[in-house]
Amino acid sequence: MSASPTPSPPSPPSPPPPAPAPAAGRLPDGDPLVLALFGLTVVSGIVDAVSYLGLGHVFAANMTGNVVVVGFALAGAPGFSVLGSVTSLAAFLLGAALAGRFGRGRLRTALLAEILLHLAAAGVVFAAGTDGDVQYAVIGLLALAMGIRNATVRSLGVPDLTTTVLTMTLTGLAADATAPGHRSPRQRRRVLSALTMLAGVVPGALLVLHGRTAWALVAAAALTAAALATAAPAIRRRG
Repeated sequence: MSASPTPSPPSPPSPPPPAPAPAAGRLPDGDPLVLALFGLTVVSGIVDAVSYLGLGHVFAANMTGNVVVVGFALAGAPGFSVLGSVTSLAAFLLGAALAGRFGRGRLRTALLAEILLHLAAAGVVFAAGTDGDVQYAVIGLLALAMGIRNATVRSLGVPDLTTTVLTMTLTGLAADATAPGHRSPRQRRRVLSALTMLAGVVPGALLVLHGRTAWALVAAAALTAAALATAAPAIRRRG
């Protein structure tokens, strides 16, 4: 008689699949990704304070402002530059296009690029100041960083946290506050978005007005690095 085959031991149960990451629209304000986006809103305030006050009334983060500034310059209003605003618009669009081409959801890569571009802009200002044609190089570096970041943040789809534009955020804040029978759960986030932008604009403006433009850009790089570190758990969670 042939020996009966030895039964193989049961295979260990497979581990349960990881819990899916919460949808962007349901992220609480204390989520690492949301906190990082608040930090990036502070950075946007610094960058626009630097670009508007220190680089010839140009916006590096707020492209709506640049379109308006171009109109002012074309109308002949003093103190506004078509070339500066067009440089910012072109660099911003290039950054957004690059982010779209190589992966808009890669937050780590986008923020690393932003840090390097802020530091490059600071290096230019330390070495050559902001007078003459140098300002266009600084504008281009800052707007390129903002374009990369905006396209990436847009792909994340976190409501009321674009990190650069507050118009629709403030619209929602006012409209939902007066709508009968409706209270939006994101009202606190909208208020914090406005306050964090202001928290970047004020120190950024003070540094520029006291001749510390390059240090404002170093601060922007440092805060972006802090935002990247804060977002690390969310980046791992989202793969």
